[in-house]
Amino acid sequence: MNSSFNKLLTFKTLITALMIVVFFTNFLLIEKVNALSDSKQLVLDAWTLVNEGFYDPEKFDEIQWKKIRQKTLQKQIETTEEAYSAIEDMLRPLEDPYTRILRPKDYELLKSSNFGSEINGVGLQLGEEDETKKVKVVSTLAGSPAEEAGIVSGDFIETVNGISTEELGLANTASKLRGESGTKVLVEISSESGEIREVDLERRSVDLRPVRTKRLREDSHTIGYLRITQFSESVPKKVEEALQELKEREVEGLILDLRNNSGGLVSSGIAVADTLLSERPVVETKNRNGIKDAIISQKATSFDGPMVTLVNKGTASASEILAGSLQDNNRSILMGEQTYGKGLIQSLKSLGENSGIAITVASYLTPKGNNIQGQGMTPDKLLDLPDISEYGSSEDKWVKNAELFLGSILEKEDVLIPNIELSNEVKN
Repeated sequence: MNSSFNKLLTFKTLITALMIVVFFTNFLLIEKVNALSDSKQLVLDAWTLVNEGFYDPEKFDEIQWKKIRQKTLQKQIETTEEAYSAIEDMLRPLEDPYTRILRPKDYELLKSSNFGSEINGVGLQLGEEDETKKVKVVSTLAGSPAEEAGIVSGDFIETVNGISTEELGLANTASKLRGESGTKVLVEISSESGEIREVDLERRSVDLRPVRTKRLREDSHTIGYLRITQFSESVPKKVEEALQELKEREVEGLILDLRNNSGGLVSSGIAVADTLLSERPVVETKNRNGIKDAIISQKATSFDGPMVTLVNKGTASASEILAGSLQDNNRSILMGEQTYGKGLIQSLKSLGENSGIAITVASYLTPKGNNIQGQGMTPDKLLDLPDISEYGSSEDKWVKNAELFLGSILEKEDVLIPNIELSNEVKN
């Protein structure tokens, strides 16, 4: 009896001791988590935001995402800059150039370009080529130093101030190109044909002027021209105002110019589609939980006449959403070149120390289910014409082709746009 009692007492003592050890260990772990430095807390916050929002959670299993967090927090991270570098290293295995840390200067500049009307820099919109991962020019902003230097969509950025963009990556390349007005940056450019040249660019304040409009004449018909250079917060309202002005000037058809529009706020692109479509699907999104129901436009439209939309290889992201919705709903003919093919949507989140993080949270599909990422969109009518520096000018042959096409539509009021057989001839 005493032997059994002693064994039971020994067992209880062991259990109690084990519970004390477990409790003490957990207490130490809690203390350790609570004692994270501000710099390490920044890293943990970034990891958590990506963990909760990234559109492809299967990638986490592939790269052992939780183990990456553990290894990162074990590093010596004592300064904010060390935290930013650690976050960059942590995000690299995701192989998504658009999910990235934004240092305070870059975060502020990105917010300025989305909500303001000016930005300091050289006027380049950049992307990353899927196969080679090289930094590629998506488009140049009108009137920018980059445009004046002859840099065009499709060029590659090889070095910035002597530092290889392969070493810098997409986000740091963009950061190096921005800066105070009047300062200079030396950029090595290679063309698609392989020609390499150096360009010395002087940064300055670039007027984004996201919406530009005018009235054109084609024989006996009046046609409106509407150019959108990017999708910032103010664009939907500016587009509505522009369309109202064109209607008052009795335009019969509309040319929507999205050339070299590299995107911006997806919500703004969708809002513009809403003004041109009546109760039609605009876009479908696919996030980590699968495909969501399509966004449907309202009944009222700001313009319901015939349309032509001009696109080129600098047309990307939110502008592809708009162009795709117009094409798939037979609302507008697309003319020009194959578009860039960026079908991923980023969400911008604030971090400590005035920094931010951009996270890819979804991909988008056109109303007919076409995935644009890495493929782009094919116009109904391809235009093999040289580019021009001033879009919408009297020398712009792309606009002239669109004018002629709309003129032929307006001459045949009983013909619907979807039933028109497009000619492959290009008028010079």
